[in-house]
Amino acid sequence: MKQYYLGIEFGSTRIKAVLIDGEHRIVKSGDYTWKSSLENGVWTYHMEDVQAGLRTAIRNLGELPGAVSAMGISGMMHGYLAFDKDWNLLAPFRTWQNTMTGEAAEQLTAEFGFNIPQRWSVAHLYQAVLNGEAHVRNIAHITTLAGYVHYLLTGENVLGVGEASGMFPIDSETLDYDAAMLDKFDALTAKYGFAWTIRSVLPRVLTAGQAAGALTQSGSAFVDGLLPAGIPFCPPEGDAGTGMTATNAVAPRTGNVSAGTSIFAMVVLEKPLSKVYQEIDMVTTPSGKPVAMVHCNNCTNDMNAWVSLLGETAKLFGAEVSTGELFTKLYQKSLEGDADCSGVLTYNYMAGEGITHLDEGRPMVVRKPESSFTLANFLRSQLYATMSTLKLGMDILAEEHVAIDSLTGHGGLFKTPVVGQKYMAAACRAPVTCMESAGEGGPYGMALLASYLVQKQAGQTLEQYLETEIFADVKRTTLAPDPEDAAGFDRYLGWYRNALAAETAAVKAF
Repeated sequence: MKQYYLGIEFGSTRIKAVLIDGEHRIVKSGDYTWKSSLENGVWTYHMEDVQAGLRTAIRNLGELPGAVSAMGISGMMHGYLAFDKDWNLLAPFRTWQNTMTGEAAEQLTAEFGFNIPQRWSVAHLYQAVLNGEAHVRNIAHITTLAGYVHYLLTGENVLGVGEASGMFPIDSETLDYDAAMLDKFDALTAKYGFAWTIRSVLPRVLTAGQAAGALTQSGSAFVDGLLPAGIPFCPPEGDAGTGMTATNAVAPRTGNVSAGTSIFAMVVLEKPLSKVYQEIDMVTTPSGKPVAMVHCNNCTNDMNAWVSLLGETAKLFGAEVSTGELFTKLYQKSLEGDADCSGVLTYNYMAGEGITHLDEGRPMVVRKPESSFTLANFLRSQLYATMSTLKLGMDILAEEHVAIDSLTGHGGLFKTPVVGQKYMAAACRAPVTCMESAGEGGPYGMALLASYLVQKQAGQTLEQYLETEIFADVKRTTLAPDPEDAAGFDRYLGWYRNALAAETAAVKAF
């Protein structure tokens, strides 16, 4: 009997479902478009959209060719979902986009001796404590979006270790939450007299390949009966872990760049970094190996807005161009631009950015009077901007002499062949590889983790499984950095660093 595996990911712009077969080929895909909204100063999604989007994505798969052997749920990492003992939501979902936890993140980083970024769940929890928010006293569970959907479908309150590592620091020996840091957190909150401890409210941690429950009758009803009860689930993972899986970047000295609404690079380490860096998250692979993560809130959103505006302009002249063709043509046009964009500078900050220490963003284009302000230079500047902040973080890893044998790109930025790949190679001064599955990214990686639950051989690690069973014969293209592009990007980045004061001033003034 043929086997099929289903991966579902709650991304920031789409809820995506991907079905693969026993040979790990993509058979069907379906999606649902959604977006976050800024409500009362909080970036959030509504829980009713979670159910509607999940049902729609599954329904858009069409008729399934056979029974699903295993499945898994992925989602945007970090953020804050807090529930009472009966799993009633106590506060609106706070996504990774929010930069409202600076005080908590700073205090926890100092207390733990470990970088706690603002978007981490524990930072959101502690900030709510510091703010004296009334709901905190009633907390019985906190989890991520993927963890919550997994609970709704299986009744199991668990997370994969990679996803859990974005909630609270993980001990690399036990592959569980760091016990000493748990104790330190409880000591910080002891004076408030809460009935809960941090241990009691966090989900249980599992690693890739462990059983994480099965679709219940109520879970089947939650998806409108589109899937039958009884389907086994692998542990829910975050978009970082699924991205690593989808690009075969789970072994030491490998890395990947996921580029969509946000952009982040994941590099699997051979040894710990020499010190704590505010710009670098320490998370794990789905099997628990240490990973340095450079995460930036802003990537393609501003470019998407400009593409929409240029498409609207084309319609004024009677041109009807599909969205896909519009993106492809404009991305390709950028290749005609100057290597340094001739001094046309873009800040794509729709939201705040931790690496450059901004709590809010203002999209902005700046140019010199003598700049060659052509369409190609403008578009190239837009695409350089998607990876400029990431490059600032990657420079830290270079100073730490972190070895990267391969860097794989996936996500929307890499859908148009060559363009994003070429610019990323120039920015990171490293060869960048794209695989056939790069456009699908996370949900494909989640489907692979579901297949590992069923297909793994005795004693076979996730790294071995991916290398030998999945990616041995996958078609891929690799681009080495072009020296002229690399030199041009360096000049662009120099201007970018120097003019950050203008972006800061724009946030204050407007």
